[in-house]
Amino acid sequence: MLSERQTAVIKDTAPVLNEHGEAVARHMYDRMFTQNPEVKDYFNPAHQISGRQQKALSSAVTAYAQHIDNPGALTEAIELIAQKHTSLGIQPEHYPVVGRHLLAAFREVLGEAATDEVIDAWAAAYSQLAEIFIDRERQIYTDQKERDGWNGLKPFVVTERQPVSDNVMSVYLEPVDGQPLPPHKPGQYIAIHAELPDGDTALRNYSLSNAPGTPYYRISVKREDAPRAGVPRGKFSNYAHERLAQGDKVRVSPPCGEFTLEPSRDSSRPLVFLAGGVGITPLLSMLHTALADEANKDRPVVFIQAARCARLRPFAEELAVADETHDNLRLHVIYNEPDAGDVGAEDDGVSEGLIDDALLDRLVGDTPADYYFCGPEPMLIALYRLLTSRGVSNDAMHYEFFGPAAALEKAS
Repeated sequence: MLSERQTAVIKDTAPVLNEHGEAVARHMYDRMFTQNPEVKDYFNPAHQISGRQQKALSSAVTAYAQHIDNPGALTEAIELIAQKHTSLGIQPEHYPVVGRHLLAAFREVLGEAATDEVIDAWAAAYSQLAEIFIDRERQIYTDQKERDGWNGLKPFVVTERQPVSDNVMSVYLEPVDGQPLPPHKPGQYIAIHAELPDGDTALRNYSLSNAPGTPYYRISVKREDAPRAGVPRGKFSNYAHERLAQGDKVRVSPPCGEFTLEPSRDSSRPLVFLAGGVGITPLLSMLHTALADEANKDRPVVFIQAARCARLRPFAEELAVADETHDNLRLHVIYNEPDAGDVGAEDDGVSEGLIDDALLDRLVGDTPADYYFCGPEPMLIALYRLLTSRGVSNDAMHYEFFGPAAALEKAS
């Protein structure tokens, strides 16, 4: 338990961290990967190079400082991070490593602002936060063992590969031991650990795109080419597209994540999915679950899929079958950079542009609905603002960011 003085000191450092937090985070990761290279595999190198991981850590530390006297405000964010940690296999012994380098980075970057009193207070605060994570993650590991039959990483074999667009490849995985897979919650993700041809290893999270209850897991991997100078190609994504073959073995964690389809509160209330790019993967699992729910077979379901163009639109055939099979589903596709011939008549379920008021007016109207959305961060920010402006309440909006936790935004 922090003392009253320690709590005050932590809160007083929030403005400094808000200004210098990313520099602290960059320095912390640099020194940690140099001195403790054994932890490096737990972090996506592309997120390190792009700065996303440093920004995420900076935002998290700043939010913790701001809410140090009310950690309950961080419950949702802590759960999100704990779920990610357990998918990757983070253990209690990793926390002292991170803590040691974080405190050293405070001293080395903040200089005179990092007084002995500040460092002592943050040591106590970090210990308190680590204990919260360790306790919650221990419970998640126990729950996984009871529910799924294993925790940590288990051998799986690739049983099928299927391209679903020009840049997305679906990979089907089944457990080597032949044990049945308990149904995952639609929207959850797994971690996949693979030995790469160059001797490196990759540990990445991917949402499950298949319906729960199948004898396999399906992940759908977008090929990540270098988006700009200085940012590498996605190492695992290109391996999955070019080298990972049927019969190859990888290791897989049990499903994790809290971005899942919630039970219907009202079967007359439309269910609206807004998918951007490969962000469709968790939403597709949710869609299959919703359409298979006999208790809500008449519930209106609207699925809006945003993509750059038809070539880069994943799961076109699978969605077409669902649209033909289920009378309560309304499917709409919107391209922001269509190729010639991608967009036809206005009423054929395909349009050009971005998801906006006019499109939601046409497909949903002013009927209260439940919204689930996933995609690139700029799209999610735009959708959140759009739905808020339409009077949609926070409890009717469900969304997930890719990559590291962008910030403890819901608590701030």
